[in-house]
Amino acid sequence: MAMTATAQEATALASRLDSIAASAPSADALMNSIVHLLHDKLSRYNWVGFYLIDPTDPNTLVLGPFRGSMTPHTRIPLNQGICGAAASSGKTVIVDDVNRDPRYLACSLETKSEIVVPVFAKGKVVGELDIDSHFLAAFGPDDRKLCEHAAQVLGKFIEAH
Repeated sequence: MAMTATAQEATALASRLDSIAASAPSADALMNSIVHLLHDKLSRYNWVGFYLIDPTDPNTLVLGPFRGSMTPHTRIPLNQGICGAAASSGKTVIVDDVNRDPRYLACSLETKSEIVVPVFAKGKVVGELDIDSHFLAAFGPDDRKLCEHAAQVLGKFIEAH
């Protein structure tokens, strides 16, 4: 079994994301659909969720829709963790082994790798897509492309609504 998404899987799921966004009634509904699709279709994506910049505190990420185990991290300062690093830098962060990254905020002992992709709207980071895996190095180039596409779909939706 391949540990990362194949190009074919990523292309098919990206197309599904485009279709979902075209008929989503709200950003919240779109985020819920994205996390369900990625969590259900890619077995290595053990926790999939969004964090959004808190409108009352722009230095904090707030947990949005997610799929997977409960997390103690419902609010994350922008200067903490891999999530904070991705939001602060505006760049995708992939960690192949979270136990070797001092930025990692432990949520689950089972988590081995993580990808965090910023969501941009009108040129500003408004949130991020965060995915944890119970497998080391679970996120390859096709996973990155798919996750960045999911973040772009949400960002474009937010801009348009």
